[in-house]
Amino acid sequence: MEKITIGKLAEMAGVGVETIRFYQRKELLREPKTSTGFRTYNEEDAQRIVFIKKAQELGFTLSEVKELLELNTKPRLTCGTVKAKTTAKIKEIEGKIADLNRMKVSLEKLACACDASQDNIRQFKVQECFDVGLNCKC
Repeated sequence: MEKITIGKLAEMAGVGVETIRFYQRKELLREPKTSTGFRTYNEEDAQRIVFIKKAQELGFTLSEVKELLELNTKPRLTCGTVKAKTTAKIKEIEGKIADLNRMKVSLEKLACACDASQDNIRQFKVQECFDVGLNCKC
């Protein structure tokens, strides 16, 4: 396994060195042992950082990301605990997907109103679009 410096790891994962140190302080990323005076990492660490960043982009908090990462690494977690946690997370994700789908439909209706006429769009406020939707036939 190739040994990677913190700078190279940051480059591979598309983050800054301070982000890596921050993740270590939050116990999302292991603190590497040093035998030569230099901290070295591996490709698995880069994959872990990419996962953390993508999960954050999808709306997960760092606490939630930590929980997800611990699901298959904590020795004391039982299958029942893992199942309960993953089922709860799946329900939460499904709720977010439903919200995003509602938002998408509202935006499509708003775009449709824009295509219909300039006067048509002036009748609606954007914030109302998400609450009541637009009644245009597109």
